Amino acid sequence: MHYKFNKISIAVAFATAALVSSQALASGFQVREQSAKTLANALSNAAAGAEDASFMAYNPAAIGNIDGTQFAAGVAYIDANFELRDAQASSVGGLIDYDRGGSRQGGETAWVPSFAAKTQLNDQFDLGLSIHSPYGLSTKYDEDWIGRYHAIETELKTIDIQPTLNYRATERLNLAVGLRAQYADATLSNAIDFGTAAALQGIPGATPGGDDVIGTVEGDDWGYGYTLGALFQITDQTRLGASYRSKVDLTLEGDASFRGTTAFSDAAVAGQMDPRIVDRGGKADLTTPATLNLGVYHQLTDRLALMANAEWTEWSSFDELVVEFEDGSESRTTENWDNTWAFSVGANYALNDQWLLRAGLGYDPTPISSSEFRTPRVPDSDRRWATVGATYMPTPNLGITAGYMRVFGDDVDMDQEATPTNENASRGNLSGTYEVSADVLALSVDYRF
Repeated sequence: MHYKFNKISIAVAFATAALVSSQALASGFQVREQSAKTLANALSNAAAGAEDASFMAYNPAAIGNIDGTQFAAGVAYIDANFELRDAQASSVGGLIDYDRGGSRQGGETAWVPSFAAKTQLNDQFDLGLSIHSPYGLSTKYDEDWIGRYHAIETELKTIDIQPTLNYRATERLNLAVGLRAQYADATLSNAIDFGTAAALQGIPGATPGGDDVIGTVEGDDWGYGYTLGALFQITDQTRLGASYRSKVDLTLEGDASFRGTTAFSDAAVAGQMDPRIVDRGGKADLTTPATLNLGVYHQLTDRLALMANAEWTEWSSFDELVVEFEDGSESRTTENWDNTWAFSVGANYALNDQWLLRAGLGYDPTPISSSEFRTPRVPDSDRRWATVGATYMPTPNLGITAGYMRVFGDDVDMDQEATPTNENASRGNLSGTYEVSADVLALSVDYRF
């Protein structure tokens, strides 16, 4: 049973990886870097800003605020830092110390591109297309780090293709609907304490906590959903926005492969010492959650605009994880995440016809309800944002925007406890305090014909 549980642990971790996110900007597993303009305003203009075609990723009705034809393209660079302090790790019962001296820093860098375009079909309808990444993660620890049995590498890439139709119901009201075709691709690895398993079975030469096997799983899938939006110009100065993004159901199907880290474990894998560490497949049904955005935009003076946004995310849909295997067995993991509200405020100041300065502040609480549900794959914490940026318009039709965000995460505890019968039996105990922070830079260009 020991090898079987290791295999299950890898597949469960694979499914979990498919639901984690960029830990830089948003809590849980969201990525919100679809526009340099929204990033520079700390997302306070997401629902009601409607400044260019890229805003349809937040509110599909945004394209109704833009006449004619326009395209927008951008890229965000994320430099995330997650470091586990005061870490302790051991096997069940604390018999084996798992600390081998590897770095406890798991943050990685990532690039997040986006593209959007819209055209006005007639006086009543606009058609748009947005291609962006709503979820993602890139973390990597040393193969000998203290938490290697829980996680080594996790990478998730997603692409949403969103065709959008907007209806100009009145001069002041836009209503829109969009289809979401979402592709997800995930890669995950973690270590298996093969040395302990072999020693318990009386195999000579095995080193508990030393002769590790690295398991890597890759999988992908397409899923579909929808988005709805409304934009209402109350007065010439004040605009309200609301949008809803549905959940997307995914079934990630993948293959697991194994390799040893020492001559002993490598020979065991090559010789297929046990059939339960032979390459095989599995699948997991996953749901990315629904979100609701509400916002207000107010032009206070000719130069100064103020904005605010609130975003609700239905994280409670991630209450458990079920993994099915080719042999008909399955594994269940309780996650217990909570729904959250994220809030942000921002301001724009026009220096002149060419330069617009941007700034904002935001707060985003973690959906993880307690330290027992926090893992090295999701070292999530409450976070605060401070942002600055500017838009330069060399011509009335061309805009170039740069934004910078500093993310301040609260220090948070992690307490993964292992017992002979729970899901951490093969991964062991792991505890410590995570420090979380990130820097995000975004650049975009938009052009109106």
